[in-house]
Amino acid sequence: MTTTTSLAPLLERFFTQRLMQQRQVSPHTISSYRDTFRLFLLFVQQRLHMPPERLSFASIDAPLIVAFLDHLEKHRDLSVRSRNLRLTAIHSFFRYAAFEAPTHADQIQRVLAIPSKRFTRNQVRFLTRAEVEALLAAPNQRTWFGRRDHAFLLVAAQTGLRLSEITGLVRGDVTLGTGAHVHVIGKGRKERCVPLAKPTVAVLKNWLREPARGDRQILFPNARGTRLSPDGVHYLLVRHATAAAKICPSLKEKRVTVHVLRHTMALDLLQAGVDRSVIALWLGHESVETTQIYLEATLAMKEQALGKTKLLNGKFSRYRAGDQLLGFLNNL
Repeated sequence: MTTTTSLAPLLERFFTQRLMQQRQVSPHTISSYRDTFRLFLLFVQQRLHMPPERLSFASIDAPLIVAFLDHLEKHRDLSVRSRNLRLTAIHSFFRYAAFEAPTHADQIQRVLAIPSKRFTRNQVRFLTRAEVEALLAAPNQRTWFGRRDHAFLLVAAQTGLRLSEITGLVRGDVTLGTGAHVHVIGKGRKERCVPLAKPTVAVLKNWLREPARGDRQILFPNARGTRLSPDGVHYLLVRHATAAAKICPSLKEKRVTVHVLRHTMALDLLQAGVDRSVIALWLGHESVETTQIYLEATLAMKEQALGKTKLLNGKFSRYRAGDQLLGFLNNL
């Protein structure tokens, strides 16, 4: 007699035991995985005409998951990168299920065999020094919001923190004495300390003299004293980038985000000769290889500069090997 494995308790244990207790993943990862399964269960409910709490694990097979991923791309205009992130969450759940429901091994292997889609990696977007200075000068520092936005932009541009990291900072995370730095719990719950430059320290000293709003001691709060939302950060960046574009017109052609400021800081470090391993530690990357995208960006910049130079006069001819074996290989 075979027993039917229910999906609901298995998925609940995946979140509470696997992700929260055992792996202790970040709240950002929990939110991302939660959103994935909310979308997926709504899709399954419409496709199978069954409420999620009554679904069996066996009904969640590879063809259904592929149909869900195709639906995200075609009907929700999801990018390939975001589609792959949804698949990552599903794969993580099925790897957990392999231990909890071994009788479904064939089904699990077919789901884990669903490949991520390849996509064209865009060149890293960044700002020039003049564009960063124009952006920092845009907020009206005679108002509370202007002083907050100026401090926020300066910290983002100088530290290269991720959006979730900078909006999650509290006043206690900032050290302004000897060895000034901000303490961050980043992606994968990895702790790191990012140093602060003297101009940033000076601005933060003035900002911390402002009365705290709310009871959570958020470093850059909204008007209600709570954490800035992604939409709130997007609004302030668009507003100040638009104002800065009047002084620095090249900003009109660029989309300014916290991640663009992160790329800008990383490229500044790389061009200053800082080792890639140090940059990886600074940014909180899992692997040094992740910083390869910045190396590729600097090479692209050098190629663009080379294209603007005047070529030396000279005759160019194709090299022809005199050796018979090399000649054979060249003629293949």
